[in-house]
Amino acid sequence: MFTGIIRELGTVVSNSGNLLRVRGRLGKLPRGASVAVNGTCLTVIKQAAGVMSFDVSPETLNLTNLGELRKGDRVNLEPSLRAADLIGGHWVSGHVDSRGRVLEKEKLKDGFVRMRFSLPARLKKFVAYKGSIAVDGTSLTVTKSAPGHFESVLIPETLQRTTLGIRRLGSNVNLEVDLLARYLENMLNNGTRR
Repeated sequence: MFTGIIRELGTVVSNSGNLLRVRGRLGKLPRGASVAVNGTCLTVIKQAAGVMSFDVSPETLNLTNLGELRKGDRVNLEPSLRAADLIGGHWVSGHVDSRGRVLEKEKLKDGFVRMRFSLPARLKKFVAYKGSIAVDGTSLTVTKSAPGHFESVLIPETLQRTTLGIRRLGSNVNLEVDLLARYLENMLNNGTRR
């Protein structure tokens, strides 16, 4: 479980598709620890000299932008939530629903940026105005929701501390809808409401 508050920007050391290696400063992590890489929950299989190694399954490669990563690319890193940690964003599982694309990026005054992201039609029902969504693992507030896309206004802190500040038009991003909305929809559609 994660919060969508990115701890640091890591750097890809290598990516062979099913094995991703990332340099980061998250400290010593035990084998089997969970780390969100661009919002995707991955398991540490090895760590040496600040480089974490992760196995990446075909399903993960199909749903996320991890297969596109090249040596030197920056990635969002967040270690798993501990019981005593503050929850500053929203509940994020690290189970990416789909990729989206950066459609627009508009600079606003005082360093803010409005970003528009594509949204697959099957996810529209989970995205609501003033609701939460994770984009590349970053907890964002939805400021506009429409068929085929949603928008968020990013603060300067988010732009500096995450990959969203360097994302270009057309870039693929990982999307994870709000966990509570997903469970609510499942309960309503499966008649488990009492």
